[in-house]
Amino acid sequence: MTAFSLMIQGTTSDAGKSTLVTALCRLLARRGIQVAPFKPQNMALNSAVTQDGNEIGRAQAVQAYAAGLAPHVDMNPILLKPNTDTGAQVIIQGKAVGNMNAVGYHEYKNIAKVAALDSYHRLAEQYQAVIIEGAGSPAEINLRARDIANMGFAESIDCPVIIIADIDKGGVFAHLVGTLDLLSQSEQDRVIGFVINRFRGDISLLQSGLDWLEERTGKQVLGVLPFLKGFHLESEDAVTKSPIKTDTNAKLNIVIPIMPRTSNHTDWDALRLHPDVQVTLIGANEPIPPADLVILPGSKSVQSDLAFLRQEGWQDYLKKHLRYGGKVIGICGGYQMLGEQLRDPLGLENPHPDTQSAGFGLIPMETVLEKDKQLKQRQGTLSFTTTSTDVTGYEIHSGVSRFSQNVMHFCVLENGEKEGYVSNDNQIIGTYLHGVFDHPDALHALLNWAGVKNAATFDYDQYRDSEINRLADSAEQHINIDALIKTCRAFQKNN
Repeated sequence: MTAFSLMIQGTTSDAGKSTLVTALCRLLARRGIQVAPFKPQNMALNSAVTQDGNEIGRAQAVQAYAAGLAPHVDMNPILLKPNTDTGAQVIIQGKAVGNMNAVGYHEYKNIAKVAALDSYHRLAEQYQAVIIEGAGSPAEINLRARDIANMGFAESIDCPVIIIADIDKGGVFAHLVGTLDLLSQSEQDRVIGFVINRFRGDISLLQSGLDWLEERTGKQVLGVLPFLKGFHLESEDAVTKSPIKTDTNAKLNIVIPIMPRTSNHTDWDALRLHPDVQVTLIGANEPIPPADLVILPGSKSVQSDLAFLRQEGWQDYLKKHLRYGGKVIGICGGYQMLGEQLRDPLGLENPHPDTQSAGFGLIPMETVLEKDKQLKQRQGTLSFTTTSTDVTGYEIHSGVSRFSQNVMHFCVLENGEKEGYVSNDNQIIGTYLHGVFDHPDALHALLNWAGVKNAATFDYDQYRDSEINRLADSAEQHINIDALIKTCRAFQKNN
């Protein structure tokens, strides 16, 4: 059996690249083909931790799950985590190598490309198929030099490319024709066809446009994927503020602030999907409504996001919220903000070394940012429940927190280590564990802690798997997958 690779590139960000890669990984795995996902370069604040303690983009972890694999660092060798408008933390093969501005990273790309090719070739030797996800658009003229995310990478490994566009955004034919036209001839030659994503309505009304597109470009429309109502897949990066559902009869109303550098916002996906919960996300300059529970999420730049929350009035809101019996959960960066002091002696998040910020002062704790990042998958038992309740999660943080007095902890981890914080009045929880709501038993216990009695059982992993299957079934129906595999193998053989 001839091994092959296929790269999915998009006309824009959020065109459906991650979604199509996920679908193809599940469909190839169903056919008994050993398949691995791969993205050479990802820019995202949503990340995951592999079993061996490396950090990769969250989307590649989901794609690995769709392929029936454990996430591995080679699936996303370059991860850029923005920490300012012009700079990002650069993570190469799972480990942070430093912060760089856009110009500095552009110069660094030749080094980064070596790591990307190294990881790709390892996967190609182990698996029968590698499905590759591009980043943004291949037609960004200003980013073409030293490109390692789209056509530059496809040309380096000589693989075929599909271009996907989102018709729901409008202008789909202009997107596809314009993108193809801005590619070089050799790049155009490796495009084997188009996929149109998120189509609503009667396909016959689109047919004349599809015929024109194929005649105009000489490229085949491989499939038109329908809009899947209510479809959920963990977001690669962007926070979707529109509510998944609006339930005026919800048993628990949760409010979450969206900060400039909010990270790992997949933490609350299980809550947004839970039938007893209504989650409201609050951005800049928006009024903060009353809530039963406030969750302060993770942050890539804790001190600057803390300043943002103060500016938006969250400090006074939290005091009033707690005074009237409300509950608060801080996760990772949000946990650090609830403490008394944050210090950055090495200037990891701030250009001025030893910058200090006063926290909200709700937890007797000081946090110091240290050079080595904590990257661990964790499991343990919740400490605040009367019965033994399992919890799972993962840590991604540079801060080391120390309490100034004895406290009740959130959980006891697998190695006996005590983690997190629960206030004596049972109103505040702090933890470094991302993903705490994903485990159904922990979710049920936390909802009970927040005041929801007899909460419905919700298994997020089971729900995610059913959604991936729904996506794969749709792709199976609207794309000739077996013909696509044959085309990819023929391309690989002939090049």
